[in-house]
Amino acid sequence: MALSADELEMVALVRDFVDQRVVGRVRDYEQDDIYPEEFIEEMKTLGFFGLLVPAEYGGVDVSTACFSAVTEELARGWMSLAGAIGGHSVISFLVKTFGTQEQKERLLPQMADGRMRATMALTEPSGGSDLQAMRTFATPVEGGYSITGSKTWISNAAHSGLIGLLCITDRSAESAHRGMSVILVEPGDGMTISKKLPKLGYRGVEACELVFDEMFVPASAVLGGEANLGWGHMMRGLEMGRIQVASRALGVGQAALEAAVKYAQERESFGKPIWKHQSVGNLLADMATKQQAARLLTLDAADKLDRGERADMEAGMAKLFASETAMAIALDAVRVHGGYGYSREYEVERYFRDAPLMIVGEGTNEIQRNVIAAQLIARNAI
Repeated sequence: MALSADELEMVALVRDFVDQRVVGRVRDYEQDDIYPEEFIEEMKTLGFFGLLVPAEYGGVDVSTACFSAVTEELARGWMSLAGAIGGHSVISFLVKTFGTQEQKERLLPQMADGRMRATMALTEPSGGSDLQAMRTFATPVEGGYSITGSKTWISNAAHSGLIGLLCITDRSAESAHRGMSVILVEPGDGMTISKKLPKLGYRGVEACELVFDEMFVPASAVLGGEANLGWGHMMRGLEMGRIQVASRALGVGQAALEAAVKYAQERESFGKPIWKHQSVGNLLADMATKQQAARLLTLDAADKLDRGERADMEAGMAKLFASETAMAIALDAVRVHGGYGYSREYEVERYFRDAPLMIVGEGTNEIQRNVIAAQLIARNAI
């Protein structure tokens, strides 16, 4: 899908921001796990938090293909910055797609300029990717719901003013997913946010645990105004989310590839640049080929979503392949750098630490294979 002139300009703006402001300064934040407040404020000013918000509510309203390209550019500089708009953008997409008019008018303008940042809360301590095992309940009470339960590994939790919480609102439902709702929770009494959970990579941006202890929310907080439709809402949102994660993987893979190509031209052994040795040259060729294949898979899923079609299989394929590719490219970049690839003197060790998140996040790749297989059979039933 070709981007419009305005979208190409947006991608170029992000590329300049990354090259001029981010690259070279990541270590100021990453090694000590410091929240990048300065970068986040600039991203707000540049409109990155409003990418999926309609223009009528103050957003940029780009296509999914453009959103993917922007995400890739941010992740190329530092994957954590792409993660800072990840859950926020999924909730933006859900509110604009399924929200009531009141929810759109109240929330989207604040989300567009970053005054209100959002995140989504799905994973639970004992459930992981098994959302059917959910134990966070919103019990109907007079005027709304009382929420009890916990969520974990919630990115941007401490800096979000809105949480898209997937929980059970009807415990009597025949199947768990038929009794789920997405509730738009604003932090307050009855909700506790833990300290940062320590992570191998994806540093700077926090991941926390949320604990709900009889937290009251009004009935108007249910996405779309009608309870027990949350599974369908969130599954649609995860199509966008998995495209976003695939795009993050593309950014990490691209950064690792560029670093390897540069180093292979600068480093010499036995009297010639190392890329001229067949073992290294072949490695670079495979890295570049896999990266391009991952990008095309991601753009295919984005195009399908933009056409309003079901894209769970395509988004799952993109997330699966792009994340595994990023991990492989990051490891191969370490190989190209030799001993230096294991040193913090070069950036490839960070790419190797960041890449695994995309394999286990937004539904593990084992879950993606289940989704792909189920859809493959459903679409080709005999």
